[in-house]
Amino acid sequence: MNRIRITKEFGFEMAHALWNYDGACRNIHGHSYKLFVTVAGIPSNDSSHPKFGMVMDFTDLKMLVKEPVVDFLDHSLVVYRASEGASIDAVRSLYEKVHVFDFQPTCENLVLYIVEKIGKKLPPGMDLCSVKLYETATSFAEWHRSDNT
Repeated sequence: MNRIRITKEFGFEMAHALWNYDGACRNIHGHSYKLFVTVAGIPSNDSSHPKFGMVMDFTDLKMLVKEPVVDFLDHSLVVYRASEGASIDAVRSLYEKVHVFDFQPTCENLVLYIVEKIGKKLPPGMDLCSVKLYETATSFAEWHRSDNT
């Protein structure tokens, strides 16, 4: 049987600041992120099943990614825990969605975070193949299973 890859695209707005960075990104700024999640599996060959011919319903893939990643990060500010202090507490008191992570919120680290969040939620027989996160229209980070096995 042939394995097929399917990809779902997502978008979200997020602000971040890079702690101890030596460029402009040390300041709070935002991006319009584009996220592409690719999974692989064998299409259903059960003609009596409502998902006949599908690797996975795109709506099911959307539900796996939307709440833990897109909804969580959308319209939030993400900072590294090392930068936490009185100023972050002040920001938290003013705004609802401030997330403090144990990693520097670079595009690369956000990709690894997304892989961790959704990789374990896939149903049996499905593999996470790749995660691509565009931070700008011309800059992205990408994770591939084939590079990590």
